[in-house]
Amino acid sequence: MGRGDLSDGEWDRLEPHLPKNVGRGGRWKSHRMVINGILFRQRTGIPWRDLPSRFGKWKTCHDRHRRWSADGTWEKVLRAVQADADAEGRIDWSVVSVDSTVCRVHQHAAGARHWPARIPGRRRPPAWHREDEAIGRSRGGLTTKIHLASDGGCRPLAVLITPGQWGDAPQLIPVLDRIRVPRLAGGHPRKRPDHVCGDKAYSSRRNRRYLRRRQIRHTIPERRDQQAHRRGRGSAGGRPTGFNRDRYTRRNEVERAVNALKGFRAVATRFDKRAYVFQGTVTAAAIRLWLRS
Repeated sequence: MGRGDLSDGEWDRLEPHLPKNVGRGGRWKSHRMVINGILFRQRTGIPWRDLPSRFGKWKTCHDRHRRWSADGTWEKVLRAVQADADAEGRIDWSVVSVDSTVCRVHQHAAGARHWPARIPGRRRPPAWHREDEAIGRSRGGLTTKIHLASDGGCRPLAVLITPGQWGDAPQLIPVLDRIRVPRLAGGHPRKRPDHVCGDKAYSSRRNRRYLRRRQIRHTIPERRDQQAHRRGRGSAGGRPTGFNRDRYTRRNEVERAVNALKGFRAVATRFDKRAYVFQGTVTAAAIRLWLRS
């Protein structure tokens, strides 16, 4: 077993959730070797063509990662791994923190073709295709922003990518809506945390109204301009928002989850041209973090 490869225990937790071989001859071969090759590329950030020969053909690893990113297989595996962790009581739902991070886009990731992407062998578009390819222009150049929600154990519950110049507040609801942890005993998947923490970038009346409607307690500091606007409206401005400073200190958990994700060089710097492929790259990195615990 090479450095960074899946251990036997991690493989035992991952293997039941991977696609099975059906039909004559089988379709998927050497799942473990190919996934180790995908993880090696994510950890080192090398071009696909430079994968060591011990992982087999580089194109096999590339095509499988691209296909699983397009048809949502990585997302299904992530939810299955989270379901196992929830059944074992390893998900801390007491505080779920939300934050974002900006990733620099490598020059090789720009210039994707303008016609719509298609799943290999199928006519429908990928699950997470974006027309703008989630690449935006900031002062530092081309960037992509990763929005994520993490549990108390500093592991991603949901991830979402947008162009780098997009704001944080409008993405709070889409990120929380992506939390969906199935229950092995049956029933509806769990979507609602006990408490949500976020910095003042997520402070808006729309977000607070959404959290109150779902009966989710939250700790989000109010910006000074919003405080002045509320006071200027008098009694019509409503009561001041509650703020628990001790609870807010747990927001560092999502920052530690961001640091863990950016430990993968293919996540810290985006090399994928297509948005759905980079979404799969971030999701596969999140799966690796869940398997480590």
